[in-house]
Amino acid sequence: MVRIFWLAGAALAAIPAAALAQDPQPSSAPAAPQAPQQPPAPSSGDQATPAAPDASTPPAEDSTIVVTGRRLDIARDAITPSLGASQYTFDRQALEKQPGGTNLTLNKSLLQAPGVVQDSYGVFHVRNEHGNLQYRLNGVIVPESISGFGTTFDPRIASSIQLITGTLPAQYGYRTAGVVNFKTESGLHGDGAELGVYGGSFGWIEPNAMIRANSGNVSFFLSGSYLRNDIGIENPMPTRDALHDRTEQFRPFAYVSGILSESSRISVFGGSFIGHFQIPNVAGETAAFTVNGVSSFDSAKLDQNQKEITHYGVAAFQYAGGDTFNLQVAPFIRYTETRFTPDPRHGDIIFNGFADAARLTGLAAGIQIDGSQKLGSNHTLRFGLFFQNEHTTSRVLSTVLRSNDCAGDESCVVTQTSDVPLTMGDMHEKTGRLYGAYLQDEWKLTPTLTLNYGARFDIVRAYTRESQLSPRANLVWEATAMTTFHVGYARTFTPPPQELVAPSDINLFNATTKQSLIRTGDPVKAEREHYFDIGVEQRVKGGLKVAIDAYYKKKRNLLDEGQFGSALILSPFNYASGYAWGVELSASYTHGPVDLYANLSRGEEKAKNIISAQYFFAPSELDYIRNHYIFTDHSQKWTASGGASYTIHDGLGTLVPTADFVYGSGLRTDDPNGIVPNGGALPGYWVVNAGLAQNFSGPGVLKDLTLRVDVLNLFDRKYQIRSGQGVGVGAPQWGQRRGFFIGVTKRF
Repeated sequence: MVRIFWLAGAALAAIPAAALAQDPQPSSAPAAPQAPQQPPAPSSGDQATPAAPDASTPPAEDSTIVVTGRRLDIARDAITPSLGASQYTFDRQALEKQPGGTNLTLNKSLLQAPGVVQDSYGVFHVRNEHGNLQYRLNGVIVPESISGFGTTFDPRIASSIQLITGTLPAQYGYRTAGVVNFKTESGLHGDGAELGVYGGSFGWIEPNAMIRANSGNVSFFLSGSYLRNDIGIENPMPTRDALHDRTEQFRPFAYVSGILSESSRISVFGGSFIGHFQIPNVAGETAAFTVNGVSSFDSAKLDQNQKEITHYGVAAFQYAGGDTFNLQVAPFIRYTETRFTPDPRHGDIIFNGFADAARLTGLAAGIQIDGSQKLGSNHTLRFGLFFQNEHTTSRVLSTVLRSNDCAGDESCVVTQTSDVPLTMGDMHEKTGRLYGAYLQDEWKLTPTLTLNYGARFDIVRAYTRESQLSPRANLVWEATAMTTFHVGYARTFTPPPQELVAPSDINLFNATTKQSLIRTGDPVKAEREHYFDIGVEQRVKGGLKVAIDAYYKKKRNLLDEGQFGSALILSPFNYASGYAWGVELSASYTHGPVDLYANLSRGEEKAKNIISAQYFFAPSELDYIRNHYIFTDHSQKWTASGGASYTIHDGLGTLVPTADFVYGSGLRTDDPNGIVPNGGALPGYWVVNAGLAQNFSGPGVLKDLTLRVDVLNLFDRKYQIRSGQGVGVGAPQWGQRRGFFIGVTKRF
């Protein structure tokens, strides 16, 4: 540990102003993949290769910044390579070729990776885990936002998006089911701008703009988009159009980078997400309570709303000391806020017995340091430090009715004793901290065999006070030039998301219509896991690549989340033990104008004995789960995805027809026999999307113009994502029905 601090301090104190010896150039990179793929884990001499550069040639006077900037990008990626993990990369071309292109939200694109399961509210699950995803921009962690409906990051800001899963190396901590890393656009590809608009069914309108440039030693990239439609949240009914479901969303982003020398630069980047969501209604609901003499209400006219705000920023200093020492120091900050507003006419109380006006906020700030030091020809030492301070607040004003007291009696019917509403405040705040450090060695045992081993140590001081030393090891064998095997083990430590932990004073609501049958609950704990992974990838001349990967996870204090209140905000809880396993098969074929890919996954996750936040559950659920393993609500047995595109040179430019699909065997729901929690499964479904894009090469105003037409849910399949039943499951949700969309983009 002393060595780590010494190296970091020495680099910051003694950065040479003179030009250093030029870094060795990376080996020639293959064309960027056109579909989610699992590239072979690099050997210790390899460096991560950035997405294929734009074909445009930068001005001669800017060639120095471009060459230096790209070399620093390669050095930055080499600090924390994902040796032995499974990595699926969507480069810019792959994102634009999918139906909908970069107009789709992030979760829609990532559903095309192996083992990614669709859920409601824009949520997706990697390898059947709930959440537990880490988001990074250019390798720097951006703390998660309070869960809601919107996705914080716009795919338009990315030159590539990577989903990294499996037994992650030691640099990845805290959220370990998967890492989503954006390599953002930067302005290094020359001056340019882009204007576009996309829209169609469901009142969809989405204008967007971006600009990039470089001059002298400075480059920048700016992006912004606005979205409005009438399907902001999944429809709780199987109808084509939802009731009261409009959304407006804004996503600005900025990146500015300054080259200090041939070996160093400072980058500042950040953005925002601001989303307004109407909560969709279900027609024909039956009123259950009376408020001020009113006992009827049209459920189709409820007016519930939610607003979500996230602002984030990073300032990163990078030093690339030739081929021996690399360092990145990145302070960051993030503010997040979610506000839920109930119906102002007491509609929530008439149907549910209570109404919550909720405001949750979180302000996180910290620093991430990552470095690497080459030790001879066979060892590369990598190390890092992480610190985050977060202050969260929870303000919930609950309007309730007086009732009888049903403590512990599940057969008791809650009956109001007064129709005069009462307002009660439940307010909490907490300052929590995360500390982390890692050290690992990439050891080239032979020219074809690499061992990446190390450990990280993490401490959480928030609603729980815990720590863990987590060893990691991955062995990668390049058996032939076309065949790669990997096997790995990782011990992981996942603290509960502080921004979601807001322990209510449950007894505050005794003898009211918001009462809990269970009046006690243990604190939420950190999840601890043993993770095993093994896989092989086979490449075949001609552009075919096939991979198979198997994993097993053994968990203690398994973290899950559920929706338990009227506000559509998730709350965490723990199972005492759990396990998950799965097998993933993926294949891709790229040859000339043809791009094909397909993925198939089989997996499940089970858990037993709920040991925290017990007040969210019914006594009968707790009793059964205490002694029996059950499926977690987000477990899905079979998942598949695939897609195809064909590039046609038609004299106007290129015409690209494209199609993709998603299959799910169905998430969990209640047991039809009423015995086993999560004992049933929803019906399986297929969703097929298709698109056609014409890219014009000129002349005149047609140059660099793109027109696209897309049909999402081509066969108008009616399918249910959630039934509204199960452990911790809120309202039902149905998938989006068929929609027709057109878009136009002009590049300058």
